[in-house]
Amino acid sequence: MKRNYPKIKKAVIPAAGFGTRFLPQTKAMPKEMLPIVDKPVIQYVVEEIVASGITDIVMITGWHKRSIEDHFDYPFELEKRLEEAGKEKELAEVRRIADMANFIYVRQKGPYGNATPVLCAKNVIGNEPFAVLWGDEFIYAHPPRLKQMIDVYEEYGKPVISGVRIKDKKDLSRYGIAKIKPVKDNVYEVQDIVEKPDPDHAPSNLAAHGAYILPPEIFPIIENLKPGRGGELWLPEAIEQLLKIEKVLVCEIKNGRYFDTGNQLEYLKTVITLALEHPGLNGELKKYLKGLKL
Repeated sequence: MKRNYPKIKKAVIPAAGFGTRFLPQTKAMPKEMLPIVDKPVIQYVVEEIVASGITDIVMITGWHKRSIEDHFDYPFELEKRLEEAGKEKELAEVRRIADMANFIYVRQKGPYGNATPVLCAKNVIGNEPFAVLWGDEFIYAHPPRLKQMIDVYEEYGKPVISGVRIKDKKDLSRYGIAKIKPVKDNVYEVQDIVEKPDPDHAPSNLAAHGAYILPPEIFPIIENLKPGRGGELWLPEAIEQLLKIEKVLVCEIKNGRYFDTGNQLEYLKTVITLALEHPGLNGELKKYLKGLKL
């Protein structure tokens, strides 16, 4: 039964990283703007948030991320050219992108680490729960991943992390793996999160990462967090502190496919997978791939 907990009205997308794994490509282009067929990675993330019922989106960016702001802005000159050329379909799409959400941009300040951009959203978020989704990965799910997480939050009123089952045992060392206790159906209570464990000693095969619904209490935790690995502030370490004062749940995402574009190989897999599903490309691309002599 859903109770009257504070609504999730805002989502934060950290997008200030340098994307060093993709250099030299990311020297001038943010990694979040790398194309997946005909859309940048970050647009898939924004579309998931909007499809989940949230239209106030806080982007945490840096000096080198101006193209993200431009992408979600109104391109007056481009619209005029498309209109004059009679390209109604393209015109409707660029207008839709600008109209999808209310975008708020905050420049990141503070030490390195993925907890810092969350803290940078503090003054915009205020004293209310909020969602966090990384700008370089996404999940295709029906209903959307974030909507599934919001439904869990509205039932229990607790912080929620998205969960993905890792099928290949050797890949467990790439993720934060949750030690869990069943609650109901696809919902579990997090007892601990082990970052990048030895696959033979992982507490489960459920990776808890990628999207979060967090309470405002996370902000003072991050403010008092001591630098961890590499002298950086890490969100998983803040969540470990949160576990001491609050029950945290993980929602194993149903009907979902996880796409990680944070490294070159996974990015290329994502491009190929979604291109093969693109109605304008799939036929010719399949022929091309079948004809390759590997």
